[in-house]
Amino acid sequence: MAYWLVKSEPDVYSWDTFVAEKQTYWNGVRNYQARNNMKAMRKGDTVMFYHSNEERQVVGLCTVVKEAYQDPTTDDPAWVVVDVKAGKRLKTPVTLATIKQTKGLEQIALIKQSRLSVMPLTEDEFNIIIALGS
Repeated sequence: MAYWLVKSEPDVYSWDTFVAEKQTYWNGVRNYQARNNMKAMRKGDTVMFYHSNEERQVVGLCTVVKEAYQDPTTDDPAWVVVDVKAGKRLKTPVTLATIKQTKGLEQIALIKQSRLSVMPLTEDEFNIIIALGS
């Protein structure tokens, strides 16, 4: 199993909307590196849901339930989506400020490639963030 982080602006698609819908396809990715990350996602992988912009915090977990397929919002075959199912909300959202100050997260893509919307996490990075959010 692999670990990932996806970003969404809460005023565009929030955690609460996702939970209400229960499942969605993750679309709108128009960056080749983020797209390649989505292509690498496998059914059962765990994904952290991050609110970007003003909030800048990891708020919950979801699971990949369908691997990459053609993005239905475009005819361009370069772009894909994955289906994700909402999981649990973190007890305490983990802010970007906390992530930046936490030992073991110095190399996390969220800091190193801050504009990337879909990124891999190491198992250690994932576990540290889970501990911070418990």
